[in-house]
Amino acid sequence: MGFTGFGEHAVDFYDGLEADNSKAYWTDHKATYEQDVRAPMVALLADLEDEFGPGKVFRPYRDVRFSKDKTPYKTACGALAGGKLGESSYYVQLSADGLRIGAGSYRLAADQLARYRTAVAEDRRGGELAKILAKLTKAGWGVHGDVMKSRPRGVEPDHPRLDLLRHRSLYVGRSWEPGDYLHERECLTLVRKHWRALAPFTAWLADHVGPPSA
Repeated sequence: MGFTGFGEHAVDFYDGLEADNSKAYWTDHKATYEQDVRAPMVALLADLEDEFGPGKVFRPYRDVRFSKDKTPYKTACGALAGGKLGESSYYVQLSADGLRIGAGSYRLAADQLARYRTAVAEDRRGGELAKILAKLTKAGWGVHGDVMKSRPRGVEPDHPRLDLLRHRSLYVGRSWEPGDYLHERECLTLVRKHWRALAPFTAWLADHVGPPSA
C-alpha cells in the first residue's frame, strides 16, 4: 500500500516524547511510533524510490556514548534517499515541529573534503555551486553545515567563495509547521516537489565530491 499520510497521532507522539524521553514512555507508545510514524515514512520512501533512489529510515535510538545528553530516543524520525550518510542525498524528517526537507552531504570524509574545496576554488565549478545556492536561498532554503571559524590553509582572505570554502560539510533545509497535509498524500507531493527543486544541488555534489574512497 502506498503512502497516504502519517498517522493522526504522529505529531502527538513526538510532543509526548519531548516531555518524557524515557524507556517507560517509549514502551507505552511504541505501537504508535511503528504505525503512525515509521510505517508511513517507509511507504513515503518507497513511493519516491523510482525517482530519487532507495531510502533508509534512521534508528530511533540515540548514540549516547560520547554525549552529555543521555536521553535515549531521538525526538524526530529522519530518513535519507539517494545515498548514504556523507554522500549526496535527500533528507526528510518528521517531528513535533512538523516536516523538514533537505539535501546535501551531511558528513565529508577527508578525500571528499579535498575534492569539494578543489571544485569550489575553481571559478567555473565553484561559481556554478554559488549560483545554485543563491537561487535556493532566495527561495527560502537555509544553507548549513560544519563551518570553520578560520579559513582553510592556502586560501586567500579575499577569495570570492571563502564562505563556501570554510564548510566541512554542506546541506540545505526548510521546515513546515504541522498541519492536515501531514496526514494526507499531499505530504508526498510536497516532498517530491522540493526534492526536485534540490536536484541541481545534489547533482553538483555527486559530480564534484562523490562518495568517500573508503
